[in-house]
Amino acid sequence: MFLSKLFSKLVPFKPTTNHSAIFLNNLKPGFKQVRNLSIHEYQSQQIMREYGVRTPAGSVAATPDEAEKIAEALASQDLIIKAQILAGGRGLGAFDSGLKGGIHNCHSPKEVRYFAEKMLGHKLITKQTGPGGKLVSKVLVARRYYIRREAYFGILLDRQFQGPVMIGSSRGGVEIEKVAAEHPDAIIKQPIDAEKGPTNEQTEKMAVALGFQGEQAKDVQSQMSGLWKIFKERDATLVEVNPLIETNQGEVYCLDAKFNFDDNASFRQRELFEQRDMSQMDNRDVEAQKADITYIGLDGNIGCLVNGAGLAMATMDIIKLYGGDPANFLDIGGGASQEQVTAAIRILNNDPKVKVILINIFGGIMRCDIIALGVIQAVKELSLKIPLVVRLEGTNLEAAKRILNDSGLRVMTADDLDDAALKAVKAAQIIELANQAKLQISFELPL
Repeated sequence: MFLSKLFSKLVPFKPTTNHSAIFLNNLKPGFKQVRNLSIHEYQSQQIMREYGVRTPAGSVAATPDEAEKIAEALASQDLIIKAQILAGGRGLGAFDSGLKGGIHNCHSPKEVRYFAEKMLGHKLITKQTGPGGKLVSKVLVARRYYIRREAYFGILLDRQFQGPVMIGSSRGGVEIEKVAAEHPDAIIKQPIDAEKGPTNEQTEKMAVALGFQGEQAKDVQSQMSGLWKIFKERDATLVEVNPLIETNQGEVYCLDAKFNFDDNASFRQRELFEQRDMSQMDNRDVEAQKADITYIGLDGNIGCLVNGAGLAMATMDIIKLYGGDPANFLDIGGGASQEQVTAAIRILNNDPKVKVILINIFGGIMRCDIIALGVIQAVKELSLKIPLVVRLEGTNLEAAKRILNDSGLRVMTADDLDDAALKAVKAAQIIELANQAKLQISFELPL
């Protein structure tokens, strides 16, 4: 019955409306569902050293004093300092301190200290961080090398090949996505046997394709073998080195690296996952992860709490159809507890952009009475002061209605998804109009 009603509501949708496109197009830089553990560059270098992969001499600092001492210990006039954040584009970014660029070449420990003072404790804004930027709490101080050759090398899981794939390019030191788009012939792919790993012939072919010859090619092969061991033994989903360089002295180094690890392997990679830097994550993402909720922040003002990814996408689509904008993708799953429901509402309530919360639940595995209890608990704990639209259908629906009625809460209920979306959009529009007119509107539950 529910599905027939839902499909009947989808019939009048505009041909241009596509909830998948809406969802993807509204994704903000820096806001994404956490599926893989990302670690900092300095942490990647520590792992590479454990596996015999050659990295630049250097260390990480949390204060300007530490940065200066590391530079003194390197005893070189060729130094580099790099801000450590979990985002790309650091070199072209800008700090809220006024400093331009998150990577700087230095010639003395004093110069390293100067840049550390401008970086540490400040936010670095890049094209991947969003306008809010990322707080820099650590910097990497390392020896700088003069580069003769730059290449790209990575290992990742590829759906097309249904397994791990080596990817390389002789055009290193730049964004590999740009190279793939402008020079697709410069990208080399080689599928790897997941059990046996890359063969000697495969790594030799890749090293030569990257432009290395003779002893350097053999050295590159050795580095590739070490990177494969990291990929397999640490349950990685991505091991990326960009650039893989040859210095003017003929030495091969993995100059910069990005590693991602499968969250599903956290139980056997506990030491690794303890290195997760929560300060680099959006607070809403952190709370969603703790509550085991699938959450992605968007740009709109209507918070959505839904069970099931398909229903969540359809809910977002109908909100757009009626002229509204979803503030998030949030799927509490089929077996959510009362505490998870409360946590989900807390995440939405703490988002300053959310003006209305729309709860849309189809109770198959998920029971409607659990949702009702979670709503009541959330209202009591959070002193919720924004409109709440609730649409429930399915298992224990009548029990849920009784619970809400007996609670004394005056929420806006809806009989179907169209009704719920329309009410949420209208409420959000009223609030936006009031804000533009500088009028105060107060919503309290119970009203």
